[in-house]
Amino acid sequence: MPHLNSTIFRPSVLTLTGIPGLESVQFWIGIPFCIMYIIALLGNSLLLVVIKVERSLHEPMYLFLAMLGATDISLSTSILPKMLGIFWFHLPTIYFDACLLQMWLIHTFQGIESGILFAMAMDRYVAICYPLRHASIFTQRLLTQIGVGVTLRAALFVAPCLFLIKCRLKFYWTTVVSHSYCEHMAIVKLAAEDVHVNKIYGLFVAFSILGLDIIFITLSYIRIFITVFKLPQKEARLKAFNTCVAHICVFLEFYLLAFFSFFTHRFGYHVPSYIHILLSNLYLLVPPLLNPIVYGVKTKQIRDQVSKILYCNYSY
Repeated sequence: MPHLNSTIFRPSVLTLTGIPGLESVQFWIGIPFCIMYIIALLGNSLLLVVIKVERSLHEPMYLFLAMLGATDISLSTSILPKMLGIFWFHLPTIYFDACLLQMWLIHTFQGIESGILFAMAMDRYVAICYPLRHASIFTQRLLTQIGVGVTLRAALFVAPCLFLIKCRLKFYWTTVVSHSYCEHMAIVKLAAEDVHVNKIYGLFVAFSILGLDIIFITLSYIRIFITVFKLPQKEARLKAFNTCVAHICVFLEFYLLAFFSFFTHRFGYHVPSYIHILLSNLYLLVPPLLNPIVYGVKTKQIRDQVSKILYCNYSY
């Protein structure tokens, strides 16, 4: 039982420090972060417009890409405005309930993004391994069900984290969160009570969503590569492999950053705290920035439509 005189009972307001150890240069760090955010918004918005107006892109792969773009916009928007408020305008305070809401939104959008990447891997698996059945399997109804399913999965799995914090943890050592946004473990570490249940459930959610998704995505691509290498013609192998390159790049970028950030935050006790925070920030900001660029460069149909839109505007 914590000493009541040295703890705070259910604080109504928390203070986000930003990046501990780099407070003197946070203003300058905010500039590239803001640029990344603007590029991510423009890139993903352009991607959504292109997929919406071009009927030839109303196929499962591109519709999943549109879901990914919308998720990226939501994810980056749930973190950047408050972060820039801390860096530029010295507005570190946030209501406790608002902090929990931000935590839920961030982790939910992360789970949704992971689910969409898994769905995209399954789409490529069926398209390459069972091409004649692809159209009958990935119907409009199934795409809707997948979109609703990955959203509900993430939202419902993350929701108990809020209740475990709100209902179990009453006493806190401090109201200062050593982070630039409201992250689950950063809030749990403030508590002056037993937090083993919170930590275990956090690990359970991470494995149930990110862990299982990465296992199934890896297995699907092993099966895809086996099928591709069995194709008799070199041109067919290159064409099949090229359809997967963009997704593989996005998959590696998302999960490598995710697991590096996850493990350094929990087990990298000798890593400076500002490294933890910078990695966490990059994990949330880099995928929304790179995803539209990767798919725009590697996907000819999207590249052609973007060129057409930009050319028409320029001519006008």
